Amino acid sequence: MIRFHDLRKAGATRILLVDDHPIVREGLAESINREPDLVVCAQADGHSEALQAIERAKPELVVVDLMLKNSSGLELIKDIRARWPKMFILVVSMHDEVLYAERVLRAGAHGYITKQEATRDILLALRRVITGGIYLNERTASTILARLAAQPNAPADSIADLLAERELEVFELIGRGLSTREIAGQLRIEIKTVDTYRARIKDKLNLNTSSELLQLAIRWNKDR
Repeated sequence: MIRFHDLRKAGATRILLVDDHPIVREGLAESINREPDLVVCAQADGHSEALQAIERAKPELVVVDLMLKNSSGLELIKDIRARWPKMFILVVSMHDEVLYAERVLRAGAHGYITKQEATRDILLALRRVITGGIYLNERTASTILARLAAQPNAPADSIADLLAERELEVFELIGRGLSTREIAGQLRIEIKTVDTYRARIKDKLNLNTSSELLQLAIRWNKDR
């Protein structure tokens, strides 16, 4: 689904919203459009729709959720960065920022903020990114910097580094106690696909049983 807007504001920064929850998009669009210097030029709910919207609506900034219809927001960020290297990208998501913020920045985004934050903070993040800055909240920025300072040359062998984006999402949800069916519903993928991810995770982490996978996922969630 793509929705284009025809709001005209002289000199306003054009923004594309990419989220597969219409209520979330509409609420954020309403808040943004009340600002004199910002305007939502289009909305999209998936990967291919977002790329089409960029081609047609010519936004200057794209707001992306990490969980999209039939796709990962991280993959969309990488595709946008490859095709439009000067495009500003801000992630607004429900995912744990300490876990995903570093991956988002590596993929090419310019900031990360959770949906739980106040609207004024999201608007602050938008303006920070538009002016060429990087936006992370203070706690997340401190955590990332502390990790880099403590292990500047550490090999990429942590669980977060070993697993691909979708695998990490499944692993996190396993640790929260969700069943395969519940994970499939939350990520909007087939149950068989979840089973495939579970098998890949066990292989990458050298786990033999589903019980070992569950115990490690629970412990990992608690330790973060």
